[in-house]
Amino acid sequence: MKTAVIYWSATGNTEAMAKAVAEGAGVKAVTVSDFSGDLKEYETLALGCPAMGDEVLEESEFEPFFSSIEGGLSGKKVLLFGSYGWGDGQWMRDWEERTKAAGGELVGGAGYIVNDAPTDDDIEKLKVLGKELD
Repeated sequence: MKTAVIYWSATGNTEAMAKAVAEGAGVKAVTVSDFSGDLKEYETLALGCPAMGDEVLEESEFEPFFSSIEGGLSGKKVLLFGSYGWGDGQWMRDWEERTKAAGGELVGGAGYIVNDAPTDDDIEKLKVLGKELD
């Protein structure tokens, strides 16, 4: 299966998560601003974005990107991941619901979130999730 790992990161936490997923999947992680592929070519997507503001997806790059691909998620395996520094993960629950409503199949059944920086254990778990994308 062709897999894309696409992320947005401000502090590097979600970037570290993306690189772990990509390593497990055997692909390269790319920032949302650097992604230039056609998502129709991918059967599996790993999407990473931290919680921003009032527990929402990053609004200037990632939210517009996700909104633009949301209609094409039907039948795709999708891994969602990201970090947060406050709140209780509402941004991820909302993102999961949007993905499921669009027909995406959540890898692992739910998004993977970490508070602040991912631990070594988180990185290992994300590598395993990356392997599940294949």
